[in-house]
Amino acid sequence: MNVSKIVVMGLGYVGLPTAAVFASRRIQVLGVDVNQRAVDTINRGEIHIVEPSLDIVVRAAVTEGYLKAATQPEPADAFLIAVPTPFKDDKVPDLAYVESSARAIAPVLAAGNLVVLESTSPVGTSEQLSAWLAEERPDLTFPHQAGDASDIRIAHCPERVLPGQVIRELVENDRVIGGITPTCATEALKLYKKVVQGDCITTTARTAEMAKLTENSFRDINIAFANELSLICDRLDINVWEMIRLANRHPRVNILSPGPGVGGHCIAVDPWFIVDSAPEQARLIRLAREVNDHKPDWVLQKVTGMMEALHRDLPGRTRQDIKVACLGVAFKPDIDDLRESPALKITRAIAELGCQVLVVEPNVRTLPDHLSRPNLRKASLSEALEEADIVCILVRHKPFTEARNEIKSIPQLIDTVGLVN
Repeated sequence: MNVSKIVVMGLGYVGLPTAAVFASRRIQVLGVDVNQRAVDTINRGEIHIVEPSLDIVVRAAVTEGYLKAATQPEPADAFLIAVPTPFKDDKVPDLAYVESSARAIAPVLAAGNLVVLESTSPVGTSEQLSAWLAEERPDLTFPHQAGDASDIRIAHCPERVLPGQVIRELVENDRVIGGITPTCATEALKLYKKVVQGDCITTTARTAEMAKLTENSFRDINIAFANELSLICDRLDINVWEMIRLANRHPRVNILSPGPGVGGHCIAVDPWFIVDSAPEQARLIRLAREVNDHKPDWVLQKVTGMMEALHRDLPGRTRQDIKVACLGVAFKPDIDDLRESPALKITRAIAELGCQVLVVEPNVRTLPDHLSRPNLRKASLSEALEEADIVCILVRHKPFTEARNEIKSIPQLIDTVGLVN
């Protein structure tokens, strides 16, 4: 298959860098997104998300005419789907965005096209994608119907990039490419070898889907162990950060650092896909998710305890008089991504206690609408440290690390990330 044009569905934290990297190889790329503001921004050669080096790659690709954005797909040789795959309130996977993308590209598909699902998805989603496309295009054959003889090739190639290093990791990391049939995998392999310097390993679509879910579940379980240790050490009056440093001096022990929970579009979500598909077998995976989901509640209890102590020491002050500074609301350090952020959840819960909340988040210009409350406002770090009665460190952003000594002097301090330890 000769690929001269690619359509990328979804221009978020994975889709836009993917589109830009392919365009940098002088392949015509059309990025598609429902967000008109994002489309207009990209067509100006600018970006709407924070990601190092991405602005340079996008500007060059747009200027040279290899990348453009639109709200509707066009005919192409290959279609990459990089849209969100969240879960519903009952932890059941929500594939609405994948289905919507499938039905959007179906009218412009032609025999010989390749469709690759990059979105992290439950096992069987690639086959479901094939079925959705077949519903829309009965004039074409698909791999779940015709096997290797199908008109359309469908594969799954999950992203495995780290926010803040996406451009480099898209190129350098190994990729797992799962085809519904061997030919599907082979065609997708040819496409990705145009940009990937790491190894590209082919397998079945179902195995590729499970491999990505397993990667994130492995990390979730290890984080849950660290978070559970933090609860135990707090109960036993032990400094968990010191204890972990000592334990990690064992040559075969590498315990992760605790935090306020787990966030992001992958680790906080993907394990539930496994639990949903095999609930009786996924006992450890479910328990790890529950431990990590509980950690924000534990942090809130710490804040509440400090508030009650202030009320006892200063009985004339009301709840509305108390100011709490929340340092960071992103899901991890030095990015602007708020998806599934435990820090964001904690900040919202603290505001609901009725106190004044000062939010310090250096990576976003404005706070999301659902944080809009009369008792909550964005503040600078210096302002927060000067005014707050209680300071809660929720994310280890670089500016906070640089102000470590100043923060460490705050008497009422809750450090959920070990910044001052």
